[in-house]
Amino acid sequence: MERTCYKLLTYVTLFCFLFISPPLVSSQLNYRFYDSSCPNLSKIVQQGVWSAIANDSRIAASLLRLHFHDCFVNGCDASVLLDDTSTLKGEKNAFPNKDSARGFEVIDKIKSNLEEACPSTVSCTDILTLAATSAVYFSGGPFWPVALGRRDGTTASEDAANDDLPSPFEPLENITAKFTAKGLNIKDVVVLSGAHTIGFAQCFTFKPRLFNFDDSGKPDPTLDTSFLTNLQSVCPNQADSDTKLAPLDPVTSTKFDNVYFKRLVNNSGLLQSDQVLMGDNRTASMVIGYSRFPYLFNKDFGESMVKMANIGVLTGQSGQIRKNCRVVN
Repeated sequence: MERTCYKLLTYVTLFCFLFISPPLVSSQLNYRFYDSSCPNLSKIVQQGVWSAIANDSRIAASLLRLHFHDCFVNGCDASVLLDDTSTLKGEKNAFPNKDSARGFEVIDKIKSNLEEACPSTVSCTDILTLAATSAVYFSGGPFWPVALGRRDGTTASEDAANDDLPSPFEPLENITAKFTAKGLNIKDVVVLSGAHTIGFAQCFTFKPRLFNFDDSGKPDPTLDTSFLTNLQSVCPNQADSDTKLAPLDPVTSTKFDNVYFKRLVNNSGLLQSDQVLMGDNRTASMVIGYSRFPYLFNKDFGESMVKMANIGVLTGQSGQIRKNCRVVN
């Protein structure tokens, strides 16, 4: 099974070049950057991700989220992977990451294997970028080619993570503004929100919709009734349910598909920040389109991921190649 999957991933690469045309990337990045210096890079990353998903089906969504949370804070530089030190207050304990960001050990293991195969060669940033790509593909989603050559940052910022990462409690205007600040647009907001086709959310991120929507003392009136009842049983109105988990897409929670968009159309989005996409004419039409045409979603998702992976990248002599993803050299 594993060998077949790796072969299939190789075969689809040509398909992806034909049907997923990524926008131009930084001239410093190259699709064959490690061909000579670390020829087994892709295989080592894919093996690490495949093994991790086999042990924990949730980890695919976690790796994808980790990549997103890295790129939105000071660019894609693996800053999210840095541990706190006496002189550095990193991003792991920022509100959007604390007790929710996962997958660090997976990246550590892949990095360790790469250090054995090609020491001080592959950046943690490129590893995280490739791991997110493989996580989507191994979950049944699209595969897109990734240009490589990113280098790792030497700083991190808890404050920037708190300020720059979109929150499930924010209005669409705020979320869109945060995307625009990173060079993305409202289409990218909708497309990348589709990552919520896999993964789980803690109850506190959506409980106000179940019991006290907009301080009304009542549930969100737009929420599908049967879905509301189910969520209220999973997340009762008491503090000890805050950290319980609910699938973002309860129909196919571990499969990357377009069911997320179908559920938004049916007023069954879990997060308010997701469901509001149906309340704006600009975004609702895109949601409906992706709910009807899964191949369009796959194509656009790959393109938006390429754009995101190029936010604020360090190349050339900037940054460094960390030997341990958790600490600066």
